[in-house]
Amino acid sequence: MDTVAEVNTIELLKKNALLLIVATLVVGAAAFGISYLLPNEYTASTSMYVLMRNEDPNMGAAISQTELSSAQMVANDVVKILTSDRVKGDVSADMGLDNLNAYKINVTNSSTTRVITLNVTGKDPRLAAQVANAIVDDTSNVAVEVMSIQSVSVIDEAKVPNLPSGPKHVLIGAVGAVAGFFLAFAFAYLREVMDTRVRDGEEASELVGVPVVGHFAAVE
Repeated sequence: MDTVAEVNTIELLKKNALLLIVATLVVGAAAFGISYLLPNEYTASTSMYVLMRNEDPNMGAAISQTELSSAQMVANDVVKILTSDRVKGDVSADMGLDNLNAYKINVTNSSTTRVITLNVTGKDPRLAAQVANAIVDDTSNVAVEVMSIQSVSVIDEAKVPNLPSGPKHVLIGAVGAVAGFFLAFAFAYLREVMDTRVRDGEEASELVGVPVVGHFAAVE
């Protein structure tokens, strides 16, 4: 049964090869073209370091594994604060914005360091950088207030990005091409399933379960 299904699928692909190719190219090209109508997005990045209280910032990496694990847990808490409603509300109010819904905020931190990276993506490069820096500043104030840390120190301040980070035209075109292929395949499959005509003696034999013993010539 699996072999028959596989052969039928291959035959379906062969019979509808032109349709599949055309649909893949047309939908892929359309998606690629439409992606250029979408507004550009810009990503501003900043990185920060969590400094614990009573910790000398110049002491280097000479800390125990227990202290490092504890510091990493604190860094994870700082990540939560970075994306908290309180910080978003503070930044929105300070910048005269209703909210930060127009910005994509992505925070990453390593499992082996206390370095946290913040990426803010928006349609205005200057505002994206300002929002990123404002989030870090407010997070530092909130974290010092509610946690046992000395500060959240900025390593690299967010700068105004010169080049857009999106939309990713090639990726959108590729997704469109894949979608076009599967839509065409689904159409061809449904058309094949819904076509109940008996085309030849072999199909008739399979349908009724008895061999074909003869044929009548077509008479016009």
